[in-house]
Amino acid sequence: MINKFDQMIKDFSEFGISLSDYQLNQFNTYYDLLIRWNSFMNLTAITDFDEACKLHFVDSISSCKYFDFSASNYSLIDIGTGAGFPGVPLKIVFPELHVTLFDSLNKRLKFLNEVIDKLNLNEKGSITTLHGRAEEYATKKEGSLRESFDIVVSRAVANMSTLSEYCLPYVKVGGKFIAYKSEKASDELLEAKGAIHLLGGKLSSSFDFVLPDSEVQRTICIVDKIEPTSKKYPRKAGVPSKQPLK
Repeated sequence: MINKFDQMIKDFSEFGISLSDYQLNQFNTYYDLLIRWNSFMNLTAITDFDEACKLHFVDSISSCKYFDFSASNYSLIDIGTGAGFPGVPLKIVFPELHVTLFDSLNKRLKFLNEVIDKLNLNEKGSITTLHGRAEEYATKKEGSLRESFDIVVSRAVANMSTLSEYCLPYVKVGGKFIAYKSEKASDELLEAKGAIHLLGGKLSSSFDFVLPDSEVQRTICIVDKIEPTSKKYPRKAGVPSKQPLK
């Protein structure tokens, strides 16, 4: 089985990651479950094994080149996790993380609960799923997760201003929001500068790079949470996407 992962092993090594046989088996099971569930529900358009390894697994862990997830037993929430990217690959590689996979579609979370079970992802740090909209759990009085996490990650498809309003309210002061963008995002970051400031954040750094052995451009944006987010944010469901903050 290891042979089929030769390219992914090489790609991971570019980010300083060496995978054990156990972790390779976890990725293999994850891929098998993804393909099986994708046959009756829409999880991903990327089903080819090599493409899934590159565009889902390698892409998901690429942020570790710019942030050390192993430095502490961090609490992490993946907002708009979809089929579990980047949260599940990060959990496989850094098992001590305490991860929450957050999505608005319950059927995706049923898939992820099976992934968690089959991959034994609760062996070390915890991992749970949560159903809801990002605008809800940062504002509700009971069960609020506002400013509860060391790290918030998102690979969701939204402009940086909207994504910041979804994510920054969940970050503890002193924590990080790590956004995965699909291409060079300099103009988008410039437009989002005011929104990030309003939400208590400060853009720490952004990194443009190409996934190993590919022409696939990516950007990792890291935002520091420097002060509490005003209780005005996030705004009501649907507003952040329709009227992004300036």
